[in-house]
Amino acid sequence: MSSQLFDAIDYLAKEKGIDKEVLMEALEAALISAYKKNFKSAGNVRVELDEDSGKMAVYSRKTVVEEVEDHQLEISLEEAKKIDPNYEVDDIIEVEVTPKDFGRIAAQAAKQVVTQRVREAERGVIFSEYSDREDDVMTGIIQRKDSRFIYVNLGKIEAKLAEPEQMPTEEYNIHDRLKVYVTKVENTSKGPQIYISRSHPGLLKRLFEMEVPEIYDGIVEIKSVSREAGDRSKISVHAPDPDIDPVGSCVGQRGQRVQAIVDELKGEKIDVVEWSEDPVVYVSNALSPSKVVEVLVDEEEKATTVIVPDYQLSLAIGKRGQNARLAAKLTGWKIDIKSESEAREEGLLTEAESEVEETYSDNEEDLFE
Repeated sequence: MSSQLFDAIDYLAKEKGIDKEVLMEALEAALISAYKKNFKSAGNVRVELDEDSGKMAVYSRKTVVEEVEDHQLEISLEEAKKIDPNYEVDDIIEVEVTPKDFGRIAAQAAKQVVTQRVREAERGVIFSEYSDREDDVMTGIIQRKDSRFIYVNLGKIEAKLAEPEQMPTEEYNIHDRLKVYVTKVENTSKGPQIYISRSHPGLLKRLFEMEVPEIYDGIVEIKSVSREAGDRSKISVHAPDPDIDPVGSCVGQRGQRVQAIVDELKGEKIDVVEWSEDPVVYVSNALSPSKVVEVLVDEEEKATTVIVPDYQLSLAIGKRGQNARLAAKLTGWKIDIKSESEAREEGLLTEAESEVEETYSDNEEDLFE
């Protein structure tokens, strides 16, 4: 029976990818527990395992005394000297107390404890493997759904996609394959728990890193992301090298790179804009696709007043204020949008600027004729 236990340990270590030492320690603890339980021993015992011979032995630590009062904890000086003449009173001696049928009893008693330790060690391996994937993108397959979560198989573990982390415009079906953003990995009493998202801005950032080699290589930097999942997103990018076009790199030839991300996000519109340390330029870019006449900056309040052509006002604000809201999140600046007519009435545009804008508007009209 002992050799079979060692064979089982070897198998579990290889099959589960668990350190063999962890399993051996679990086995020792289980055998000590089994001995104390079955032979009503409260003494200090030690188990010795010999893998080469496939044998195991139980040793009880006893104190050498003149007169024995507790046979489980003490041994007489006379008996001790039979083992070794050099023993003296108060010495500690180990005496083998292995029962004849201990192999059978130990195997039965150890099974539950070893199984528990194996489960704990397995959980530790899984937690260690997946904790490094926090803030990363993984691909999984939807296994099942309930009223609170969609459960996605990520390989060795099932992750939870909560309702607030789902895209409102996306339908989730069993066996669907999808990319998810790992928001949190925690080790609980029930084992490792992984929480994922399809709506997190980090998903958009990671998808661009995966799709655009220039971002992965650090040639182009992602500065900021604002997202209303399933509907529209904005991402600002910057290239330290002035010869690199950061927006063009992200969009790709004929829009192939950004389109791949749009497809993954089931049609979510994505505006890629160029970052600038100049708030006038940055806010103007962020309000894309709207054209901007002028940006008035209040550094103290970190606020801007943006003036746009009259016919571009609704485009600049966006449906239910979405374009302006995303631009404000992207830049970190408050944005108040006014039409050119309104700005003139409030004296925000000088006469010279108005004339320039009239010419600009006329030219724009000519383009559409």
